[in-house]
Amino acid sequence: MDEETDTPEDPRREFAEECRSARELHDPAPLTQAQLARLVRTSKSTISRLETCHGAIPPDLPPLLDEVFATDGKFKRLHEDAVTASFPSVYRRRMAMERVAVTIREWSPTLIPGLFQTADYARCLFKGGYPRASARETSAFVNDRMARKALFDGDMPPDVRVVLCESVLRRHFCPPEVMRQQLKALLTAGSRPTVRVQVLPMDAPAHLFIECPVSLITSPSHSVSICVENYRTAGILEDPDLVRAALRAYDELTGDALPTRESARLIAEQMEKLT
Repeated sequence: MDEETDTPEDPRREFAEECRSARELHDPAPLTQAQLARLVRTSKSTISRLETCHGAIPPDLPPLLDEVFATDGKFKRLHEDAVTASFPSVYRRRMAMERVAVTIREWSPTLIPGLFQTADYARCLFKGGYPRASARETSAFVNDRMARKALFDGDMPPDVRVVLCESVLRRHFCPPEVMRQQLKALLTAGSRPTVRVQVLPMDAPAHLFIECPVSLITSPSHSVSICVENYRTAGILEDPDLVRAALRAYDELTGDALPTRESARLIAEQMEKLT
């Protein structure tokens, strides 16, 4: 991983220090690690690891800490910063843009996009790409991937538009039950009022994005950035001519893709074949 940082603070260490400080200064009386663990429904050893910067932060803990300490989302924000800081700089920038985006348009020719992956699907994906990864590395990857989903739970979640190649639904690199649960999760996500999922048939004509996944992220100022990925590399493009061409190509994709209801039926059919 790239170890450069964008700010002098280490977000993971700041999270640890804030957790320890909030526990020790808790009103009306300080909390022990064991007492805090009971309040957030975890183990004392987990709290100890949190406060000593050992391992990833379990994604379900920050909102519980905010609830216990009445910190108005502080631990949730620190967790997001810590997750972002664990990635190379270009990915950190992409994830920062996602967190404030008003619209995210996704195209994937091969995989369920990261924002919609289940933990088991993400684990199979990581182990396939990094077969020598340790259990700790795999767990950290999965936790970080799940943490990205927090943007759906904010007060103003972005509008998310997803177009998947039909082959994504038929590519079963994981056990059938894992894929079935992944497709079920995709259907559930598509039922959100801010999410639209479409499937591009495999006999659709060629298009600008046919070779790689692409994300078009619209900022609060309505500027659009193009995020492209290839073999373990990524880039962010903001040239106005490229952005216009990409938006036009995405519109063509959505026009060639199945409508959302037909897409949902196709996803459900593929899910049922896995039972």
